[in-house]
Amino acid sequence: MRRKRLLALIGTAVTIVVVSVYGLLTAPDAGRASPGRTPGPTREITLTDEEPPGQAPTGPLVSPTPTPAPATPEAAAARYVEAWQDGNLTAMAALVADPPADFAGRHLDFDRDLRVSSLSLTLGETLREDTAAAEFAFHGVRRMEGFDDPWEFASVLHLARRDDTWKVLWTPETMHPSLRDGGSVQRTETAFRRPATLTREGEPFPRHSRADRYVSGLEGTVTVPALVERPSGRELLAARVPPLDGRRSTISRPVQAAAARALDGVGGPAAIVALDVRSRQVLAVADTLDEGQAAFTGLYPPGSTFKIVTAAALLRAGLTPDTPLPCPAAYTVPNGKSFSNDGGADHGTVTLTAAFAFSCNTTFAQQTYERLGGGRLAAEAADRFGFRVKPGLSTCRIGRGETRDELTTDAIGQNSVLASPLCMAEVAAAAASGVWRPAVMTDRPAPDLPAAVPLDDGVAAALRAMMAAVVTEGTAARAGLPPGTAGKTGTAEVGDGASHAWFVGYRDSVAFAVFVRHGGGGGAVAAPIAARFLRAL
Repeated sequence: MRRKRLLALIGTAVTIVVVSVYGLLTAPDAGRASPGRTPGPTREITLTDEEPPGQAPTGPLVSPTPTPAPATPEAAAARYVEAWQDGNLTAMAALVADPPADFAGRHLDFDRDLRVSSLSLTLGETLREDTAAAEFAFHGVRRMEGFDDPWEFASVLHLARRDDTWKVLWTPETMHPSLRDGGSVQRTETAFRRPATLTREGEPFPRHSRADRYVSGLEGTVTVPALVERPSGRELLAARVPPLDGRRSTISRPVQAAAARALDGVGGPAAIVALDVRSRQVLAVADTLDEGQAAFTGLYPPGSTFKIVTAAALLRAGLTPDTPLPCPAAYTVPNGKSFSNDGGADHGTVTLTAAFAFSCNTTFAQQTYERLGGGRLAAEAADRFGFRVKPGLSTCRIGRGETRDELTTDAIGQNSVLASPLCMAEVAAAAASGVWRPAVMTDRPAPDLPAAVPLDDGVAAALRAMMAAVVTEGTAARAGLPPGTAGKTGTAEVGDGASHAWFVGYRDSVAFAVFVRHGGGGGAVAAPIAARFLRAL
């Protein structure tokens, strides 16, 4: 049988893998045209036994020793497959009937464009054989840079008798079936996000997270190749997308996305910081302040949001949420500074809760002057709410309030009181949980962080009720905040422009601070931003 003659000629089935040869054959050469590509300038390849002048030796491109013409189709097929595996394009062309002028270029371009690193071919069964023509099935396996899996294909080698010798009837689809009828194979590359830092859920940070100054390595990508058949668009082979293996942060992807999007459209520099009420892990930090890590370390007067701290000190000094207190339109400290309410509002006699909800500057100035002298306000802020120099992420400051004017101005979050948005988020979380503790961005807080400070249970419960009243009937009642929100507005006067706008608070397990530098009124500007943030959770 003819198949036995084939075995006698080649000994064993041809299955050879050549890797180093393909490194020589895939060097860039923009001058060749390949199937499915727009032809460029043509570089002629002369198939001779001599190396082209001026070029490095091309090894397998040239067959140095002529071999006898194959007498059988099996021998011709075996010799062609062997030459193809060896990358011997000269020998291949000699076995082809009327090879096209760009025969070698097509092979080189195909391997270069797809970055083929090795080829293995196995000649298969005889599909047809007579005195004038023969067909043999063959199987190929290509390996390519960037792919873990091999690219297998099956094709047919067509042969015909020409001048008493057997020749391969070569067409582009001999290289791969997808090249039939002018088709092509394109190597595509898709970038997948593979950042060095992930959210707590193990996912990439949301796009445009506005957290890049606080978390490193957010923009890492990996390029994954695929082979696509044209024009059908069918994917022939896809590389494996590597798993996400970055380090996890405390940031929650949905909370971070909500914070970042809540700042969309905000005209001035702003920041939102969100904490987990129980763990104090930072869940989100979105910052457009453009001042380093200003949401953590920037120092800004917190305005009336500081009344949370002042109210805690007054409650500890003997007031209750229901204590009736005057809230006149104006109040002057004896022999000292005058204070007024926003818009000159006179609320008459109200409870401490109502004075807090309406943000009565006059009430808090008078009660602080009468009850919190001797450094009691500064001690409350420093010892129970973190307003002191300390290790950790947040920054807060308060002076001692030596004069009555300094003390009463401190009481409404002006004068010496300075805080970062993170510091005020810590204040809100303390009111929500009844315990002050520093914010962290790790699962294992550093051992030198300040110890947690419990608030008096009665004080914490009163603060929660008062902060809820701000949203239901006070200065944030028209901000559109979702049910269950509690907080405090703040409008901090500054000498270099419009007031800073603040809103701090909590809802469920999330405590937060919203700050808009030179934004204006806290109830009109910051609280609606908080509403957008909370409704997106």
